[in-house]
This record gives sequence, C-alpha cells and structure tokens, in this order.
Amino acid sequence: MDKEMNYGNDYKFIPATSIGSGIGIDVLPDLFCYTIQIVNICLEGNPETGDFVLVDAGMPGSADEIISVTENRFGADSRPKAIILTHGHFDHVGAIIELVNHWDVPVYAHQLEMPFLTGKESYPEPDPTVEGGMVAKMSPMFPNEPIDLGNNIRTLPSDGTVPHMPEFKWIHTPGHTPGHISLFREKDRALIAGDAFVTVKQEYLYKVITQEQEISGPPRYLTTVWEAAKESVIKLNALKPSIAITGHGLPMSGELLTKSLNKLVNEFDQIAVPDYGKYVNKKLH
Repeated sequence: MDKEMNYGNDYKFIPATSIGSGIGIDVLPDLFCYTIQIVNICLEGNPETGDFVLVDAGMPGSADEIISVTENRFGADSRPKAIILTHGHFDHVGAIIELVNHWDVPVYAHQLEMPFLTGKESYPEPDPTVEGGMVAKMSPMFPNEPIDLGNNIRTLPSDGTVPHMPEFKWIHTPGHTPGHISLFREKDRALIAGDAFVTVKQEYLYKVITQEQEISGPPRYLTTVWEAAKESVIKLNALKPSIAITGHGLPMSGELLTKSLNKLVNEFDQIAVPDYGKYVNKKLH
C-alpha cells in the first residue's frame, strides 16, 4: 500500500498569470512547451507514437489543465512514461500528486532534491527583500513547505541517463536549488534548462505578465547560492545549445540564444546577481 502523498500545509493556488498562460509552442516535433500561468511544463515525445515524458508539473491546482493538454497532444487516456522534475519548487510540482494519482507513473528527481520531495525539509524561505519588483515582494506567499511523494519518487540514475528519455542526459545545475537539473540532447543540442536561467525577468510583475523576452539568471527570490548558479550557467553555455526551453519565459533559439547566453555568462554578476538580498553573499560550502 502506498503511503499517502501530501502537499505542505502552505499549499495553495497562487493568483498570478501572464499573457502566455494557456499557450503551447511546438519547439521541435517532439518537444512541446506549455505555459501554466507563469511557469512552463514540457512534453517530450512524438505524438505519432504516443510515448512521452512530462518535465515538471506546473502550478498548484493545474492538474486538469495538464491532463487536458497531454490528451490533446497524445490522445484520450494517454499518460506519460514518467514525470521528470528539474527541481521541487511549488511552481514545478504544483499538480504532481493529482497527476501521479491519475496516471500512476513514477517521478524522478536528483538525489539532493529528495528531502524537499519526501516531506523532510523545507526550502530556504523566499527573500522578499531581494532586489526586484512586485513578484519578489509577493514571494512570502508562495508555498515553501516540502511535499511528500512517498515511494512514488525515485532518484535519477547516477550515470546521467534520463528514464524514458534515451537521447537526453541530465546535468546537475545547482544554485537555484541544491539538486536542480537541466536536460540536454546532443544530436540537436536541445536544452530543457528548468530555472538554471530563464528568458523573462521573473521578479518583475509587468515583465512576467507581458512575457517580455530577456535572458536572466534564475528567479532571484528563491535562489540561495549564487556562486553555484553562475557555475551552472557556465556549464550550460559550454554545451552550445541551439534551442532552450526554460522554466519561465518563451523558448529561445539560434543566434539570439547563443549571444544571450554568452552575455549572461560574461555579465552574470551584473545581470543575474541582485545588488542586495539575504542570499546574495552566501558562499558555497
């Protein structure tokens, strides 16, 4: 008998949205990016075969929408082979329990995310004092307590392979969270970056609402180790991705992506790192 899964006591719907909400983009024939309010989920798989994987699980209360999106793309009663989590923040696991109950599929995440996904440890508190706009100020209302997926959560293989995504490798990209991962496919240099970097200034409400495209580091109010975040961006830039789906903002590709990522690496301290905030000077252990 499965131990009952549960969200933290602070789990709740967050009334934030953008003009991109409800819009899906065919990034590649087998990569589909869909925006739930202010965050992206990704469906990897060919609609012709019906085999697919869901990357991340949206905002609280979005399970029905995610199920509808998958069935529209892959057919009635379709279900993924697995759910892969880039990390466990509330806006990436918001519908996970309902989805697992509905589909009965395994969930995979990095070993270092396990405390936050098995009810053992809360993430550090969001920082409303960090340099940024209204979203940063709103961050204390975001759910922060750990969810508990019981024995439905599994650790990603240590060799970098991704279950049911044979052409992809996972890459440890910490900083935003300890066990944050990104997914990369060598053959076409497709990158699913999670929140290692994003293509919208996620701290500013106006930019979130309008989805103004602008490369940025990870969302500031939830990023705790900036030194690691910078190393992660350097690592991803070295892969020379041709296209990137990020956790927030529109997908970016080609020369715009190359130039933007190079700029982010070269000017990370100016572009990404806030001028002030309680985690700004926190060092790696």
